[in-house]
Amino acid sequence: MTNTGYTPEEPIAAIATALAPGAIGIVRVSGKGSIELVSKVFSRPEALLNAKGYSLVYGWITAPEKIDEVMAGVYRAPKSFTGEDMVEIFCHGGISVVTTIHKILLANGFRQAERGEFTFRAYINGKTDLTKAEAVREIIDSKTDTSRGRAAGRLAGNLYEEIDSIKKYIVDTLAEIEVGIEYPEDEETIADSFDTGKLIKVKERLSSLAASWKSEKLYQDGARVVLCGKTNAGKSSLFNALLKEERAIVSDIEGTTRDWLESWVSFDGIPARLFDTAGLRKTDDVIEAKGVEITRDLSKEADLILYLIDSNAGITKEDCDFITSQKNIPLIIVLNKCDKADADSIKIPEELSDFKKVMISAKNSSGLESLTLTVKELLFKDKSTAPNQAGLGSARQKVSIEEALERINHALEISQNDEYGLDAVVQDLEDSLDSLGEVTGEITPDDVLGSIFANFCVGK
Repeated sequence: MTNTGYTPEEPIAAIATALAPGAIGIVRVSGKGSIELVSKVFSRPEALLNAKGYSLVYGWITAPEKIDEVMAGVYRAPKSFTGEDMVEIFCHGGISVVTTIHKILLANGFRQAERGEFTFRAYINGKTDLTKAEAVREIIDSKTDTSRGRAAGRLAGNLYEEIDSIKKYIVDTLAEIEVGIEYPEDEETIADSFDTGKLIKVKERLSSLAASWKSEKLYQDGARVVLCGKTNAGKSSLFNALLKEERAIVSDIEGTTRDWLESWVSFDGIPARLFDTAGLRKTDDVIEAKGVEITRDLSKEADLILYLIDSNAGITKEDCDFITSQKNIPLIIVLNKCDKADADSIKIPEELSDFKKVMISAKNSSGLESLTLTVKELLFKDKSTAPNQAGLGSARQKVSIEEALERINHALEISQNDEYGLDAVVQDLEDSLDSLGEVTGEITPDDVLGSIFANFCVGK
């Protein structure tokens, strides 16, 4: 399987580190003859040519004048990331240095690598499968330690191993059916021809994988969490407390926050875009009124609303009206300033009895752990959250897993119906194997491959 957008083995080069000032910059190359091509612009060509795989060679990049003092990491086929000869040039991290070395390589036999081409070559050379390849991008894009850890699990092969294990059950079942086809007189019905218990296990495991996508997507993309409430409820104080920095202006003057602020935060490993918004109230101030309008718009697009209430002021009719109007969006009532209020005196109206409630003090950060756990509970409602379970890393994988599950369900259904022959069950099982092969990349159209690797960074 090859991708017509790439030319396998052709020498390619790319800058592998961010194009910004830093201590170290990396320019990587791969392809047939790449070590020989680098040696032409290296001050110690013989040392580079004779270097063993997984070794470092000291020298200068020359063109022909000295450009920079570098270390060249040599990796020889097939024991390299791409499965081809590779060199990684570790130079000083100045933008001019990195780009100059890159240009020299392009002028001496290398072509600019396409997005994801290094990982694509690893895939076509059998160094990785698609689940691991996609996990590389997931790690780069991860926003929390938890999301990175789950992607690292896929990179380590837990999803591939789970699919491989499921495929073995299906293959074993196919082998049993082949015996039934060879000796049909020994069986009275289709169901007697093979052990459906294996397919039931396959169904359960595929169902679990399909269900995992909701939680994995949440870890990858994050949630939109909007802070709402009346003026002086403490939204900006909570915003700062969750960020652990003074980002929002806090004062006792009502209407201080007129525009919205946002920042990424982590709720026990779940990445979230947290929005601090203008206080909800009627106002003649045109600018503040616009801020209130934006607050209402943001709340309509939220995955979760944290509605703050000043515990000293109590819950008003306006609070109740806003909270009960959010029928389709999860909402937590956050009773703030509880360090100053008598908890027993806070009366919760009957119409708010079904909402989750958390008591906090944003000023001294008390109650934030309870708030974090409640946020996680609501965001993960009806989602699979098993920490060690292999989970899906992309919507593409989910589609293929659901297709495989559909074929297994159909095979189980017709196995109980003598109107169908064993050949129909065999077709369903073979189709399910094809769908699972699409997840790992054993069977994948070129246009799908192009879409996957086009989302990678250049140099990865």
